[in-house]
Formats: sequence, C-alpha cells, structure tokens
Amino acid sequence: MKKIFLISSLTATVLFFSECAKNPVTGKSQVALISEKQEIAMGKEADPQIIAEYGLYEDANLQAFINQKGKEMAAISHRPNLDYQFRIVNSNILNAFAVPGGYVYFTRGIMAHFNSEAEFAGVLGHEIGHITARHSVSQQSKAILGQIGLIGAMVVSPQFAQFGQEASQGLSLLFLKFGRDAERQSDDLGVEYSSKIGYDAQQMADFFTVLQREGEQSGNAELPTFLSTHPNPGDRHIAVAKKATEWKQKLNLTSPKINRNEYLHRIEGLVYGDDPREGYLENNVFYHPVLKFQFNVPANWNYQNTPQKVNMAPKDGKALMFMTLAQGTSLQQAANTAMQQYQLTATGSRETTVNGLPALMVEANQQQQGGVVNTLSYFIQYNNAIYQITGVTSQADYSSYANTFNNVMQSFRQVTDQAKLNKQPERIRIKTVGQTATLQQVLRGFNMADNRMNELALLNGMLLTDQVQKGTLIKVLGQ
Repeated sequence: MKKIFLISSLTATVLFFSECAKNPVTGKSQVALISEKQEIAMGKEADPQIIAEYGLYEDANLQAFINQKGKEMAAISHRPNLDYQFRIVNSNILNAFAVPGGYVYFTRGIMAHFNSEAEFAGVLGHEIGHITARHSVSQQSKAILGQIGLIGAMVVSPQFAQFGQEASQGLSLLFLKFGRDAERQSDDLGVEYSSKIGYDAQQMADFFTVLQREGEQSGNAELPTFLSTHPNPGDRHIAVAKKATEWKQKLNLTSPKINRNEYLHRIEGLVYGDDPREGYLENNVFYHPVLKFQFNVPANWNYQNTPQKVNMAPKDGKALMFMTLAQGTSLQQAANTAMQQYQLTATGSRETTVNGLPALMVEANQQQQGGVVNTLSYFIQYNNAIYQITGVTSQADYSSYANTFNNVMQSFRQVTDQAKLNKQPERIRIKTVGQTATLQQVLRGFNMADNRMNELALLNGMLLTDQVQKGTLIKVLGQ
C-alpha cells in the first residue's frame, strides 16, 4: 500500500466566471461555470486519483475490448473530438461512471454482471452520454466545492466523514448524482449510441431490471452502487425499450447484435468479489496476504476496503475506524504528520508494543462546531513501514467505543497461516449446460451452494425458475 495524497488544484475562482455555451447534444445555450478546456483539465486531474484509489484491473484482453468499443462509440457521439479514455477499475462494487473530459470507468464488479456485449454497450453509451451532454460539468458547477463521502454503503456521521476520505476533486466527481432529466437523457443517448454501432439497445433495459432486482432482494438497504449514484427514474425499463424500438426502425436494424456467448467467453476467469491480493475479510478478521498483516474487524460493523484505506463503522454511524499506511520514517514523525493532516490536537501519547511490534499510541481531539471529536490512534512499525489505525467518535461516546478501538488496534499482527497467505480469489467460470432444466437445477448440477443460488441467478440475469436450454452458456463461480 502506498499513501497517496490526493490534492485538488482546482480553485474556487471558477465560481466567479461563467460562459454561455451551446450544449453539444441539445444544441441549446446553457450557462456553464466550466469551459471545455477546464473540463478536460478536470478529467486529467481526476484520472490518476481514481486509479490510485481503486487500482486498475489487470486484464489486457478485456481492457482492449472496452477500448475498442469505447472508441467506436465515441466516434459517432456528439463530441467525437474529445480524447476518450476507458478503464476497468479493480473494485467489486457494481458501478460505471464518467468524469468530465472523456474519462469512463467500469468496475470489474459490473463487468461480471453483464451477460452480453449489448448490455455492456448500452451502459457504455449511457456513460458517454453523461460526458457528451456535459452532465458532470453542469452538476459540478452547482456544487464545485462540495465533497462527497467515500464510505459507500457505510453510515457515518458527517462530523467523522473527513477522516474516511481524502479531499479529492476527482473522487467527488466519481460519486456525483444526476437528476432524473439527466438520467433520462443519458438513457436515450445510451440507446442511440449503442444502436448506431449495431447493438440491441433493449438489452440495456433488461440489465437495469436485473440491477433493480438486486436492490429489491436486499430490501433496498444497499442498492447496487450504479443505482445509488444513478437515480432510477420511474418506468425506466419501458422508456428505454420504447426508444430501442424507435432506433431499430430509424436505422433499419433488422438483426441487432447481442453477442451473449462472445461476451461470456471474454469474462472467463474474471475475479469475482474481494480480491485476496488486495486484502480480504474472513470471520471478522482482515487479512492482507501480500503485506502479510492481519487485524480484527468488530462484529456487525460495516467494512470497506480500498487500495488506500480500510474503513469500518458501526451501523448506527456513531463511530469510524480506519487503517492506512502512515507517512514518516519514525513513529513520532508519522504521528505528527497525522495530527497535522487531520487537524488534531494530541492530548496524550505513550510508546508501547503490539504483538512484539514497536508502536506509539496517541489520543487526540478536534473541536468542531457540533462538539468535540475524540480519536485514538496506534502507529505500528512493521516490515519497514508504519501502519496507522485510528478510531473516531464524539467525546460523549468515546468511553463506549474506546475498548473496541483498543481491541482492534492491539490485534494487528503478522500473518503466518499459509492458508490465509495463499488464499485464491473466486473467479467467473463459464460452463455449457448439458441438459435442459431450470437454472436452479443447472446450478446444483455444477455443485453451486444453495445459499448462493439467488446471487448466481442475478449474476446470470435470470430467475432460478427459468428454463435453460441444453448448450446454453452460464456463469458459475470457482477458483
């Protein structure tokens, strides 16, 4: 892990300048606080920050595929002059997103859930549509200095949010939420662009239905990130299906491409779920087999792992813990840097050891408008690096969480269990159905566990009761 300091160079001066420009899609004049030149600069600034936060997924063939389709689609878009860049980031969340200037990102999580090239093309067109219609620029103009929390599905009090994220212009762009009108327009553009390169845009509507099913199955407690960052307009499926039919007729697409089997073969071996090489949670213990450390995660706490930081929070949002790599060549220097970074005032510290490793414990606080925030941090020296584990809560709740903070920090240790060090990721495996049966029967025939049936049905974009014909390709999970 490397500590990346994400520093936004954009300044508030843009708030004082606006220009009236013609929207590339609608042809209508619109007031924009950000010029195209600034838009491109924002994208260039955001891109390395996003890559640093999530990492790129290493699959040259799959990356070449999205580059090919992306460039093909960009060429027929309303803004073919932009230098578009397409990336697959190494995250298991279900999301695709775009930032100004032509940068489009797909997570490996959403790539795993597509079941045809046509589904992928529809979402690709949707994201390119956000760029061509300048939705990100419009939204950023409304809240150019706002920062969006990066805790994902975690519930954290706003007073602690600063500790769970870095102040990053690029990453705030990642999580911008668009309004219904912008979403409808991007849906329309996704249909138009995917149809123009020969795909059946109806498949995009079907994919949105699968995502909606996933949200409903979880009781809407944790919607797929694509739906949480792309609000779902009413009757979306119907509207997209209608537009798809209109574009088929307009372009005389008698046999639009779906390319189901071709896509499934492309994602054979795709890592699914947590990638153990980046760290993983098992039985309330976080293991990092590459860096060879482990520590406990409190039971029933939400958890989020990124290349930069591991975040943990109780469901009531009254506290936050994170583990990251500290900056400094000594424990004291690392502590001083952290105090300055988070604007904390140290109230006490002592040298100690954690499972034989040199450590420095620091208590600190921060005066906020809503009250005092207390923190407990351990800086632990291990394998020529210094790791920081910090717990944050209000002064009123500190006594309630202090033991939990201490227990987590003092559980940090070297991983010696070879089974943990050698853990392999789950991967998408493509199988051919040998006999016509329901999807549930087929999955059982491939020895899939009963408690994962619903998950696999969604992964295949089907219902467990659907009849699957002999010779059909389906996804299962394996090593």
